[in-house]
This record gives sequence, structure tokens and C-alpha cells, in this order.
Amino acid sequence: MASALKNLSDFGGVEIPNGSDMKIGIAVAQWNKEITEALLKGAKDTLLKHNVKEENIITVSVPGTFELTLGAQNLLEYTDVDAVIVLGCVIQGDTRHFDFICDGVTQGVTELNIKYNQPVIFGVLTTNNLQQALDRCGGALGNKGDEAAVTALQMVDLHNKMRDSYLSSYENL
Repeated sequence: MASALKNLSDFGGVEIPNGSDMKIGIAVAQWNKEITEALLKGAKDTLLKHNVKEENIITVSVPGTFELTLGAQNLLEYTDVDAVIVLGCVIQGDTRHFDFICDGVTQGVTELNIKYNQPVIFGVLTTNNLQQALDRCGGALGNKGDEAAVTALQMVDLHNKMRDSYLSSYENL
């Protein structure tokens, strides 16, 4: 659904799992810092609201959105996180750089999900202008960081239920 039609921070009617036993990594880009810091605040506040312990939120900073994939991979390889959220912001400019960065990080996040069989959540804004980014990092359309945090909680919960179901089916043999 287009975010222009929905507030990214409105989760009415959606079941949000309790994160008290979860450990979440966040890789955040330094580029467009005003935007990414607001996304990070939204993500952290939402995780804390749903009982993820502050010490179980591990944040790493990377130079730009393109580097989010390696930041996320480092969190997956060198920590014991249950999921990783990547937060960045790419604003359309006059060159095709926007396309290359957006395609690269999207493909990288997809590959990490598959390679590690752990949730890696795409919280990257890809906007036409600064105002659209501001609207999506705590402005008129909510905060994509909130949405990414809720998605992480839901995907960890799904992942754990599927794993537990699979394991219990073999215990009954």
C-alpha cells in the first residue's frame, strides 16, 4: 500500500508480539542524518514499547545506505540478534545514483534474508524529495522506523513459531 494512503505508525488491529525475549540489531546510515536519526528513534521507541530490553537493541552506524547490507551482515555474523533492521534514506537527485543505491541495498537485504534465514527488515526511505522523507520519519505520514520495528517483531515471532513447530514434529516420531 502506498504510504500516502496510510500512516506508517498506525497499527490498529495488528497483533504485535511481545519482544521481551528478542534481541534486535539495527544498522543505520549516517547519510541524510536528520532523517535516519528520526527513523532510529522511532524504531527504538517502538521496540522498547513492545518490551525489547534496551540492552537487547544493538545499533551500528554505517556511512551510507549502500553500506547497510554489510552492517546488517556484521550484526548477523558477530552478534546473536534475532533480526536486523536496516534504516536509511535515499533522496532522488539529478543522476542515476539513486537507482543504483536503491537497487543495491534492496538486493543485498533480500540476499541476507535468504543466506542467514533470519529476518532482515528493510526500513529504507526512497523518496523523490526531502519533504517526502520528512513526512515518513515522524511527520505527516508517521515513521518508517516504527513500521520496521513492528515488522521485525512479527517476523521473529513467525520465525520462532515455524522453527518450534518443525522441531516438535520430529520430537513426536
